[in-house]
Amino acid sequence: MMARYAIYFAPAHGSSWWKFGARWLGRDESRDCNLVQPALDEIGPVELREVTTEPRRYGFHATLKAPFRLSRSHTEGDLLSRMQALAATLKPVSLVPMQVALLGNFVALVPTVVSDELMALAATCVTELDDVRAPLTETDLARRRVDLLDAREQELLHQYGYPHVLERFRFHLTLSGPVTSSTGQRLLQAASDPVARLNTQTPLVLERLCLFVESAPGQPFKRIADAGLSA
Repeated sequence: MMARYAIYFAPAHGSSWWKFGARWLGRDESRDCNLVQPALDEIGPVELREVTTEPRRYGFHATLKAPFRLSRSHTEGDLLSRMQALAATLKPVSLVPMQVALLGNFVALVPTVVSDELMALAATCVTELDDVRAPLTETDLARRRVDLLDAREQELLHQYGYPHVLERFRFHLTLSGPVTSSTGQRLLQAASDPVARLNTQTPLVLERLCLFVESAPGQPFKRIADAGLSA
């Protein structure tokens, strides 16, 4: 089966926000190696390792164009060139202040205010790169659990390969897999102070597009290229 690619936003490798997220998840997504997770009063190391298992495979990121396979007429080089060209047409978008939130049954970082500029940037990434995406397979549709989607989400899934796009998009950087409400509250408490400090010290800006690849089903996603927004 072919590799899957995704266009994500991830903070600059080595930056303060990246260090927070990569250490929290326990993985450097560029070097594809494990990192020591932080010692937290609210949650022990074994439990933290367990609740971050799912997002660790993807790396610390926010989805702009969800994982997809390339069409037969496009290569990884084509996708990289297209991402770089797109980045050159986009302006950086401020994301601060960020906050820790419980989204359904998982914990994530979200902006307190979702700007029109952010929504427009995300929509552009979805629509402008969609011609390089291969059509969905039956396995893809099963993964997206079509039966649980409403009519608009099903329409978006079939048109763009993912249901949570355009007006259904919600920008977030995932910090946990599915957790109970009580565990979620402990994670919120553990992350809130470092996020507040980062908001003050280093305001987060979406200023790059990042190309990630899953080389084979179930393999960790690796960050293979960044393109700065330079419009």
